[in-house]
Amino acid sequence: MICSQTLSLGTVTCLVLIFGLYATSLPTDADKGRRKVVHVLEDDTGAVIVQTAPGKVITHRGGSITLPCRYHHEPESSDPNRIRIKWTKVTDALVFEDVFVALGLQQRVFGSYRGRVSLEQNGPGDASVIIHNVTLEDYGRYECEVTNDMEDDTGFVNLDLEGVVFPYYPRVGRYKLNYHQAEDVCKEQDAILASHAQLHKAWMEGLDWCNAGWLEDGSVQYPISHPRDQCGRKDTPSGVRNYGYRHKEDERYDAFCFTSNLNGKVYFLKRFKKVNYVEAVKACVRDGSVVAKVGQLYAAWKIQLLDRCEAGWLEDASIRYPIVNPRTRCGGPQPGVRHLGFPDFKFRLYGVYCFRKNEESVNGDVVKSTQRPRKSSKDIPMNTTSTRTV
Repeated sequence: MICSQTLSLGTVTCLVLIFGLYATSLPTDADKGRRKVVHVLEDDTGAVIVQTAPGKVITHRGGSITLPCRYHHEPESSDPNRIRIKWTKVTDALVFEDVFVALGLQQRVFGSYRGRVSLEQNGPGDASVIIHNVTLEDYGRYECEVTNDMEDDTGFVNLDLEGVVFPYYPRVGRYKLNYHQAEDVCKEQDAILASHAQLHKAWMEGLDWCNAGWLEDGSVQYPISHPRDQCGRKDTPSGVRNYGYRHKEDERYDAFCFTSNLNGKVYFLKRFKKVNYVEAVKACVRDGSVVAKVGQLYAAWKIQLLDRCEAGWLEDASIRYPIVNPRTRCGGPQPGVRHLGFPDFKFRLYGVYCFRKNEESVNGDVVKSTQRPRKSSKDIPMNTTSTRTV
């Protein structure tokens, strides 16, 4: 346990510790006889600036992760029942979502975190919490607040997820989505709107896309790895181009979505003949699965290394196929998920990519998880032709 030196009797120093790093200050004459709060500073990346260390923890969807936070009091006899620990998620500027609060032996978990968050309780001064069965929505910035009577201090932890960013536009065409619609289409495809950090990482890994899309913070950006005249001029440097924050209701763009590990498997359903969309839905159901979503195919390509040079239907009635090892007649020299657009779903014939969830254990018994498939094609919008390759 690390603590600051006391210069006079009766001085109390409270220290919040993130990732084992700390900052201290010495009491002045005016502070004698009262509790002193020591603030932890941080830079824009979320890393504590007193030492060089990462300001984030990394996991994947479905995993468990500890958000570390420690505190220290002098003297050691401080009553632990008077310590209040509160965790919140910073969802926007000055907007906080309650996650967990504990006062002595009393604890409460809020919202979607119920049943998934608990104190780590790794000895005195540990305010760390464990998040189980991490979801895509858990991604983001968290605040740990430790309160002793009238004084408090905070530290921040960023929770990052392993996964993949992909561009998305709907069947009705490009630049048709306001911010809220972009949020919805990503969720429909088993994803969330990507953050700037996630898009920047994808660009560093080679993502090149010449259409602007919404990000989770309300900005509109697009990544260019190979500058060209039709994508903001050939003589400009590569990078993530930024339109800034746009009007969320009135302006229309595409979306950049993010997804992570799958609790299941995407596979190409082997059949003797190709099928239209409605027949593809029925074929997956007969095989004990559902038609895969776009985000599921991207996760299978990126994380499970699914490689299949056969075009197939997906849940949004688009035609795509994943290529890990580029080869002749498989859509170009770069790996990626090839997109052949949104063909006529009644008359065009292709294969199909299905998704089957993993079996889950309940009280020691194995129970097969099922999903409700789309029952008909009545909700599919009118056809729009597209032949863009991702």
